[in-house]
Amino acid sequence: MSNPPQHQLGGLNIAILVTDGFEQEELTGPQAALEESGVMIRLLSDRTGQVQGVRHDQPGDSFDVDATFDKVTADEFDAVLLPGGAVNASRIRNNADAQELVRQMDQQGKPLAVICHAPWLLVSAGLVKGRKMTSAPELQKDLEQAGAQWVDEKVVVDRNWVSSRKPADIPAFNAAFKGILAQRTRQNIKGTSDDTPASAGEGG
Repeated sequence: MSNPPQHQLGGLNIAILVTDGFEQEELTGPQAALEESGVMIRLLSDRTGQVQGVRHDQPGDSFDVDATFDKVTADEFDAVLLPGGAVNASRIRNNADAQELVRQMDQQGKPLAVICHAPWLLVSAGLVKGRKMTSAPELQKDLEQAGAQWVDEKVVVDRNWVSSRKPADIPAFNAAFKGILAQRTRQNIKGTSDDTPASAGEGG
């Protein structure tokens, strides 16, 4: 896929929503690519303290939580990133505060990037009807029953949404997410000195 010219992304604030059991690579890979572009990241969860990642079926590292879902609003962020991991996704989809946050973000047209099992939260929030997206294959039936058009592709962009299937798709996922962030930046800041001809390639 071709990517639009990218503005500097410095100054954007992105929320990463997780609970225990998130797939660590699906957090750290996109986070590193975003931070290289100057994006500020805040890690949100259902409780204060730390959350535990996983590396496939093995325990991963612990990560400090910046705020809880119920203590923030969509107005504080420019976009949302939802890592997967079956345990994390199964738990977060039932959190009313997380559901409301992604609803607010989507209502404001802000980018939502989801990977692997993460679309479960968007299903529970009632957002996927009419959307084209991908995910871990085991979510296909859930997404289709909720009204989404599911496709088996490494990355799908549908308006302000980006979705991917698995950790191997992260380079394409990062490039697509940075691309829609750049589009949003251009819409808000036109003709300023932060324009750059650099494009977001698949290497992040």
